[in-house]
Amino acid sequence: MAQVTILRGEYRNTQIRNETFSLVSDIKVGAKGLFVTVVDNGALGAGNGKNVRVKIKSKEDITLTGHTIADMTDAERARANKDDNVFSIVKPVEPEATPETDEAAIERIRERFDILDQMAEGTTSGAVRAMIVSGPPGVGKSYGVEKVLEEASLFDKMANRKSRFEVVKGAMSAIGLYCKLFQYADAGNVLVFDDCDSILLDDLSLNILKAALDSSKKRTISWNTDSSMLRREGVPDRFEFKGSVIFITNIKFEHVRSKKLKDHLDALESRCHYLDLTMDTQRDKYLRIKQIVRDGMLDSYDFEEGASEEIIDYIWEQRLRLRELSLRTVLKIADLRKMSAHNWKKLAETTILKRAEA
Repeated sequence: MAQVTILRGEYRNTQIRNETFSLVSDIKVGAKGLFVTVVDNGALGAGNGKNVRVKIKSKEDITLTGHTIADMTDAERARANKDDNVFSIVKPVEPEATPETDEAAIERIRERFDILDQMAEGTTSGAVRAMIVSGPPGVGKSYGVEKVLEEASLFDKMANRKSRFEVVKGAMSAIGLYCKLFQYADAGNVLVFDDCDSILLDDLSLNILKAALDSSKKRTISWNTDSSMLRREGVPDRFEFKGSVIFITNIKFEHVRSKKLKDHLDALESRCHYLDLTMDTQRDKYLRIKQIVRDGMLDSYDFEEGASEEIIDYIWEQRLRLRELSLRTVLKIADLRKMSAHNWKKLAETTILKRAEA
């Protein structure tokens, strides 16, 4: 395996200077810039023999077999590609992509939420059996879904009929899930599990969900264990589920490490439409907040002109000290701004920001 000396680099919070490692793969461009994959020799704290990604600022920051990759000629690259003992996969670093502008990012995010609304509407007609919505907390995932479902059930409310949807939050047992699915088993009904991640992390619950969301024409769910709860609630031990389900979660399915659990989640994901809202950075979350405020989130506060922009600017300036970068924080600051137009920043400093380090 080839050896590489990292002249300047960083792994997590560890600064690396003139350290030599076994090389795993060539320089690549990731979301946070350039990185090279090496085997930890014990200096990085990841564990001897573990592959890790070390961030570098430029290709001149590493040296391979006495050369910097930037200095390698085409002929040297060709020889390296033929010699497994040197560097079998040396490739030119791809040019950096043009940075995404704020407006382009806002439109990307807006488009994702428009798709979320369309898909949520699809669940009310049965066109969409199941959907998983993944994204960070506090960016309005639940609000959009609930708004669509409330509009779809408006006539039910006017006729004083049972609502065709319910939002379930918090922990839930497998048998509780079975009963809830029975309550909303009819076609046109929609169950929304909002941050109810316990059912996504439990084998029995996942098996029930896989049956409820199966791609076959008839979806039959069974409970084959004697239960006094089912008898008491009048729930049969077998029924057909015709409704739809939406999962709103902060879990990134691809980041789950448990092999057993990942197999279950993969099976569930194969039965669902999977919508990742693509907000993986603080900048994305901030731009989503900016978009919602621009669209009228704070109109009910009846602020003077420029006040909403002042709040948004303050949030960006203090983003590293905020206890939470979210729409909830926007409302908290707006409440303080409404309460005291002259002293709201002082109030926010005390109640919303983390204490500054000495």
